[in-house]
Amino acid sequence: MQPDIRVATTGYQDVSVRQNRVLRNTYLLLALSMVPTVMGALVGVQAGFSFLAGSPVLAFVLFLGIAWAFMWGIERNKNSGVGVALLLGFTFFMGLMLSRILQVALGFANGPTVIAMAGAGTGAIFFTLSAVATVTRKDFGFLGKFLFVGLIVVLLAALANAFFQVPAFALTISAVVVVLFSLYILFDISRIVNGGEDNYVSATLAIYLDVYNVFVSLLHLLLAFTGQRD
Repeated sequence: MQPDIRVATTGYQDVSVRQNRVLRNTYLLLALSMVPTVMGALVGVQAGFSFLAGSPVLAFVLFLGIAWAFMWGIERNKNSGVGVALLLGFTFFMGLMLSRILQVALGFANGPTVIAMAGAGTGAIFFTLSAVATVTRKDFGFLGKFLFVGLIVVLLAALANAFFQVPAFALTISAVVVVLFSLYILFDISRIVNGGEDNYVSATLAIYLDVYNVFVSLLHLLLAFTGQRD
């Protein structure tokens, strides 16, 4: 039995090393992806970028089309440097899209403080849930179907609100998005830790979207409840 035990132990160690490498590379690429995001946001704020502000429905549909085109390209090239380049290009685009809500926030007397609060809150959520996933090593894969259904519902609700523009409904969507994508952080990191995701480019894309959506929705909520007009 001893040789078999040694082989099994060695195999487990190899898997563990591989998973840790994927997680480490994911965190590094995630940190790198924040650079073009910030650059895109700065360019957008300085230029007063507004993505079809006069037609929210068209803007929403076009945004989804561009985002999905990027994500398709990233997944098709995830095993090469092209995938990394597309990912960084995508994060710059997302930074541009982020600039609109940042412009709104900076129009508040306490706008910079609210942005910092949203950033700190997002960081706290990310580090707490990533610690839970990595320390406990619990498999949260059972959340997958629930989260997917929740994502579809949120997309449909956001599309509907692009037509009706109801502030209270928008706040409700933001609250749901914070919870939904916080759970997605737990789910996506758990997949890496437990061997369900072995490509760090795909993993980075998933976690980046989780963090991005939590930040934007948290900022929206904080502006609504703590924003102070000049």
